[in-house]
Amino acid sequence: MRDRIATLRRPLPAVLGTAALAVVSVATAAALSHSPEPANNAHGAGLAALSLALPEHHDAPQAEAKPDPLLTAPAEKVLNYSFQLQTTFYNCGPAATRMALSTSMSPPSQGDLAGVLGTTVNGTNSADDTTRGLNRVLGRDAYKTHWIPGEDATGEEAEQLQRNVVSAIGDGRGVVANIVGGVTDMAGTYHEFGGGHYVAIIGYRDRGRQVKVADSSGMFGPGSYWVETYPMASWIGHRGYSA
Repeated sequence: MRDRIATLRRPLPAVLGTAALAVVSVATAAALSHSPEPANNAHGAGLAALSLALPEHHDAPQAEAKPDPLLTAPAEKVLNYSFQLQTTFYNCGPAATRMALSTSMSPPSQGDLAGVLGTTVNGTNSADDTTRGLNRVLGRDAYKTHWIPGEDATGEEAEQLQRNVVSAIGDGRGVVANIVGGVTDMAGTYHEFGGGHYVAIIGYRDRGRQVKVADSSGMFGPGSYWVETYPMASWIGHRGYSA
């Protein structure tokens, strides 16, 4: 009997709550009474008390998944926009920003946008500036900067560009891309900007696998042309875009 009492008096783990302590106390009293029937009854009562003390389990509400724009958006969409050649050799950033804004509003002039973007004779620093300028003119944080750090875009980065273009165009907003190097458009024309350049993306087709580029340079024929999205993502390589 002493050994049994000693066992029951061992320190309890800290995790046991009040209800569990009640179970042990009742069981101890039953053991000292030498009566197995009361002990069994007390054990049942203690389990009932413990059961009542435990909170009910409820599944956490699941967040509603956002629909994938690549599955829900139209297969093709091109926005109406106001094309304009850049007014200076370094104004490609303001010109591309102006074309992107023209899809949803009457945009400021290239000169005014140059002031907003911090454009100088050395050009516009980065996609962060076009993102900041677009949001400032719109008066809301509609745009975010997306970076493609490598020279060649990964499949994941190209798919993200596809998804961002479809989402932005679906929202009625043009995209501004800071590109460098060269790309061949779908008509076979090669476009080369070794020192970097800014273009607007004002449409897509084939569920975003191809994008329509508006180019203010006037250097390679028509002001707009189609580019497959994967080469477009690599054209943005080392730089970023506002979408």
